Amino acid sequence: MSDGTETTPDTGSDDGRPDPSTPPHRLVRGTVAIDDLHAFLARLDGIADETGAVVQAFDADLVVSDAHLRAAVRLAARAIARGEAVARDPGVEIMLYAAGRRQIDRALALGVSEGEQRAVVLVADFGGVDGADRPAADLDAAERAVERLTAPPAAAEFDRERVTEFYGVSDRELAATASDLADVVRERVALLDVEK
Repeated sequence: MSDGTETTPDTGSDDGRPDPSTPPHRLVRGTVAIDDLHAFLARLDGIADETGAVVQAFDADLVVSDAHLRAAVRLAARAIARGEAVARDPGVEIMLYAAGRRQIDRALALGVSEGEQRAVVLVADFGGVDGADRPAADLDAAERAVERLTAPPAAAEFDRERVTEFYGVSDRELAATASDLADVVRERVALLDVEK
């Protein structure tokens, strides 16, 4: 169900400070049936409290690839380490980058909602990120706990129509580039860092 732990070496920043490595993280894909969104999010918060992990759920129809979320984790960690984060919570900062938006209320639309849907739940260890003020996380325990909340996903593909609408990607923009939709979305994630 997960893609394993991902890490990326330090690459440095323009101001000479080293960038933090991409925090270890895992992605749990599955189908969730949410009757009460607040109760579901409270369960994720409980997993975070018990394991020390950052736990953030995404609507799988709007996640174009594992690399999409990996980039968001890396950029959120860098923003936190540099003291440039918009959100106090690392999970929300990750969501901002994944959504390619600086407005928290708009970025939250990338999350899950009530009803049955495919989800991607990220569990990450921000314990080693300066400024995150997080303990070291037990990712194995966090992953197991999240897996108990999900059923196997029905499909692995994102919803192209919803992605183009959410990220504002036009047919004209796609025709003008050699990149595919997933590449354009990852570019939006990367450009958010430049737009600060």
